[in-house]
Amino acid sequence: AMAFGMKIVAYDPFVSPEMARKMNIDIVDLDTLLAVSDFVTLHVAKTPETVGLLNAERLAKAKKGIRIVNVARGGIIVESDLADAIRSGHVGGAAIDVFDKEPTTESPLFELPEVVVTPHLGASTHEAQDKAGDTIAEMVGLALAGEFVPFAVNVNAAEASETVRPFLSLAERLGATFGGLATGVESLEVSYEGEIGGYDTRILTLSLLKGFFGRISDDPVSYVNAPKMAEERGITVTETTTTTAHNFVNLITIRGGAHSLAGTLMGLDGEARLVMVDDHRVDVPPANHMLVVRNDDRPGMIGLVGTIVGEAGLNIADMDVGQAPNGASAMMVLSITDAVPAEVCERLRAVEGIVSVDAI
Repeated sequence: AMAFGMKIVAYDPFVSPEMARKMNIDIVDLDTLLAVSDFVTLHVAKTPETVGLLNAERLAKAKKGIRIVNVARGGIIVESDLADAIRSGHVGGAAIDVFDKEPTTESPLFELPEVVVTPHLGASTHEAQDKAGDTIAEMVGLALAGEFVPFAVNVNAAEASETVRPFLSLAERLGATFGGLATGVESLEVSYEGEIGGYDTRILTLSLLKGFFGRISDDPVSYVNAPKMAEERGITVTETTTTTAHNFVNLITIRGGAHSLAGTLMGLDGEARLVMVDDHRVDVPPANHMLVVRNDDRPGMIGLVGTIVGEAGLNIADMDVGQAPNGASAMMVLSITDAVPAEVCERLRAVEGIVSVDAI
């Protein structure tokens, strides 16, 4: 509906206004929804509370010309009342594939040209059953691999859209890198800029938390338990979004404690890149093993670091140097093929001009 420029309102007593806003939806009461809507679709279970939900009284309050789609459960709409409302011209039409009694051969709706009716087949065709089996197998494979499972009922996030999905891996790697860089974090501030800022980004934040706690915890971390781990550790997580991005098409930034980290996807292949570490602009791919070296901005520092790392038998896969905004210091960010031993970090810290060393 959004793709056609339609405004979406919803009635759902179990969804908070905050969650609805993240999906660009306004939560209203049922009578208001009927009064302002041109099209209404039903997505509710059949319970004692929902049986006869749309009856003559409620339909009379609806906007004139409203069109109603019920592909949820039969009995939610009183069929005779809907037929009367259509005959009177108050309801413009309806599309129905569920009925109060099924299978049904008679209904007052069948004779109305304004009504489209189809059998309540659902997933009962052979083709649908085969597809359901394929989908279940794919979802189980994703779950066993520790990846995001679309439609998971216990994940507090919407399904990842085609625009958001490529950033899942980036968010997790940013979280893991930040987990190795920052210690004693009491809060995490995550911001999304650019095109992704216009989408529901909760799943990206979950992916980021999965990477963050996967780095600092020995316990298994998933999209399901990552928020609980943050709560148990007293870490507050806030999320901000904007469709405006200054230097990149899309940007994900994490801030917490004294540290900050930003990343994006670059090129046609969507390569993950770190583009900012502690407000120093850099350009380096995230890796499992990294060195972050803060040093005085003076000649010879790169050579000193490279020599010590090389003498330790470590291979530098990638490296970049970024200056502080005020130009007073510099930062080297190195991707290393193997874990950096503590003694290498100590040798680096002993070098005059090196301010700090973090091994990730």
